[in-house]
Amino acid sequence: MASILVCDDQRSICEMLDISMRKDGHKVETVNAGEAAKKKLSSANYEVLITDIKMPQTDGIEVLRHARQVSPETSVILITAVEDYEAAVQAVKGGAFDYIHKGPGMLDELKIAVARSVEAITLRRQNFAYKRDAATRNSLDNIIGTSAAIEKLKQTIRTIAVTGSTVLIYGESGTGKELVARAVHACSPRASEPFVSINCGAFPETLLESELFGYVKGAFTGANQNKRGLFEVADSGTIFLDEIGEMTLPMQVKLLRVLQERCIRPVGSTQETSIDVRVIAATNRDLQDMVANNTFREDLYYRVSVIPISVPPLRERRDDVELLASHFLKKYSAAAQKNISRIGSNALGALRNFEWPGNVRQLENAIERAVAMEPTEELHIELDSDRPKARAAAAGGNGNGNSVPAEGIDFDRYVAGIERSLIESALQQAGGVQTRAAELLKVSYRSFRHLLKKYDI
Repeated sequence: MASILVCDDQRSICEMLDISMRKDGHKVETVNAGEAAKKKLSSANYEVLITDIKMPQTDGIEVLRHARQVSPETSVILITAVEDYEAAVQAVKGGAFDYIHKGPGMLDELKIAVARSVEAITLRRQNFAYKRDAATRNSLDNIIGTSAAIEKLKQTIRTIAVTGSTVLIYGESGTGKELVARAVHACSPRASEPFVSINCGAFPETLLESELFGYVKGAFTGANQNKRGLFEVADSGTIFLDEIGEMTLPMQVKLLRVLQERCIRPVGSTQETSIDVRVIAATNRDLQDMVANNTFREDLYYRVSVIPISVPPLRERRDDVELLASHFLKKYSAAAQKNISRIGSNALGALRNFEWPGNVRQLENAIERAVAMEPTEELHIELDSDRPKARAAAAGGNGNGNSVPAEGIDFDRYVAGIERSLIESALQQAGGVQTRAAELLKVSYRSFRHLLKKYDI
């Protein structure tokens, strides 16, 4: 099924195409003038536009150009009653999907063209989804561990994946809640469809709304063309709302309506679009306490927590620490083009006994940092009460305050290590919420995002 806009100055043509396309299950709207079509395209998203070329005032070529500008994903099919070679050339150059002559057999040709255009759109969207998730689609394999807690978690994922129910994943920051969400999607009947992830705490309210629901041209300053929201991108698949507890109350109301009505309205639009999306949410906060404190809506809580899943912290699955550390060593040793084949026995013992307040993410960062600084074939990591650290000698310092060793120090590398450490610490204290971490470091959100990109965090 596609959403189709038909534009023709002959009402009889519009009525005929409306009836024919609706019989095939499409959602159809019709207009009788080019200007009206341009307004429609600017206020709503259509997958297919069928427009006559020869129309008074605003012709089909101008409507095509407008469609390419405000809604590039829309497939445009031009129809005409006049054999005009020049018009056909203009149509192809302008980006038309097809060019069909009015006359006997037009309906059959149009049905084929619409089917082809819908197939092309579907393939384009699937290709985008596959590229986005290629590295993590077989997600059960990415949940590393053999402890009883992890085996129980994997069994829960297999059990609930086949349902279409909304899932709420609980867990401390860094435990791997997104990996669990991807595993639920990968084991579900929706596995071949898109998996779309968004961190609700990483966007201001107005930006989060446009990211989730999309917008139309002119909805706000800078909205120069229509944009599909992530709910629409995830149609037929799964959307993962990470840190849902960071949503403001007004956004919670809007999300609740989407979950209830199963339709979205892009910012600035008056039209709604039906969606078929499985919602998986995650939080490191106690939503029941938030409900009691009136910071999270009770009705939304019951909507998103149909199936709750708890992800155990790393300190409760110590049997998996060595397996995880070995996995990260292999990953980052290859990335750094180093031949570090093992972890020292003292380091392994220290890793097992460490509390890991930042969970698996903290362990991964510790291994990555140690690999970057390790000059031998055996990995060594020193641990203190706060956080793991790589050997100071490998970093070019001796770890004693601000003193500089006699042989000198790699200043840029040393300072970069301190910067990265502070950023990770701020993220940990902020529960992974980037805006809060930026406030802790007293830098702007834009500067903080730049630092995350700089250090690939």
